[in-house]
Amino acid sequence: MQDAVLPSPQQGYTLPVFAVAAAKAAFHRLIGIALEQNGAHPVIAVQVEPETGSAAGWVRIPVEQVAALSENTALAITRSDPGPHLDLTRNTPVWAWVSLEERDPTALPLLLEAGEGLGRHADGSPAIYAYARRLFEINLLSGIPEGYRLRVRIILPEGKLLAERTSNAAFGVLEGLALLGTRAEVEPSAGAESLERARCELQQKLEKHRHLAFCVGSHGQQVALRQGIPAEEILLVANWIGPLLVEAGLRGAESVHLIGYHGKLIKLAGGIFTTSSHVADARLEILVAALIRCGGTAEQARRVLELRTVEAAVQYLKELGWAEPVLQELTRQIRQRATAYVQKYAARSLPVQVTLFDRQGQVCAQVGISSPSP
Repeated sequence: MQDAVLPSPQQGYTLPVFAVAAAKAAFHRLIGIALEQNGAHPVIAVQVEPETGSAAGWVRIPVEQVAALSENTALAITRSDPGPHLDLTRNTPVWAWVSLEERDPTALPLLLEAGEGLGRHADGSPAIYAYARRLFEINLLSGIPEGYRLRVRIILPEGKLLAERTSNAAFGVLEGLALLGTRAEVEPSAGAESLERARCELQQKLEKHRHLAFCVGSHGQQVALRQGIPAEEILLVANWIGPLLVEAGLRGAESVHLIGYHGKLIKLAGGIFTTSSHVADARLEILVAALIRCGGTAEQARRVLELRTVEAAVQYLKELGWAEPVLQELTRQIRQRATAYVQKYAARSLPVQVTLFDRQGQVCAQVGISSPSP
């Protein structure tokens, strides 16, 4: 589509858009449709709003490389660009290998597969969610010749490494990143706009509910729901835990329950109340401090600091029998720090509860909970 727009310096797109762009570019090369040129690189038009056919529902994505590998296979590469927003997928190469095959009449015409770096669920299915699947369908299905199937394999060469910096595995996404989201544009979750939205939502919830649960991401929300916390009392806080705790104190909240993945919420135990990885990261050092307070040795502390991730460190502590007391110590520290933070900046006393969960979504430590859920 000629009127589709290219990403601008003030605009960025989610990972599914670049995956679909790579797949569509490879498919077009395979069936002989020339790609449009824009400067040094070809570009591909991607329809990103399934319900509209207008130009506003299309974007043009630069294609870094594209090549036919054989008569019926091709490969294309795009590069993730989230725009000005903080996002760990920035500049991540996105590969799409496609193959046009004769189709059994009972088979679907489009088959999506997870290559290296794209996460899989426990049953082996690719971690490609509803919006991404819809984008693949509306951009590819109409071009597949009658009697053929298009096999699309998405490869994220850096995906497995990047996934170690997320909590994907806590909710069943293994070995890589997921293609998720509900829109093309990147939501500025680490920006001031998201903080303002969260503050407004907090104020609205406090009009009816004085006890709230602050959940770090959708994974925290799922844990909260499993613990029986009503949805109307849950607030997704992204990385803005400190400012929202203060806001809750100033607005008269009677308690706040902090719920998050231990590899994220651990930062609060060290007094880091904006939890974005782009701001600060002393998680292993904070974990070591808790280990020492529990009676761990200097050699054990040194070993923890040599590990790359909190998850690996917790696994090491499990082998030593230290994981449970150390994580419980961290919840106490988080509670103490959070309470002191609100007292300092809001001059109010705000009771705080804390729940930490692991990569499997299982609660591993709690404090301030009168009757912990099993």
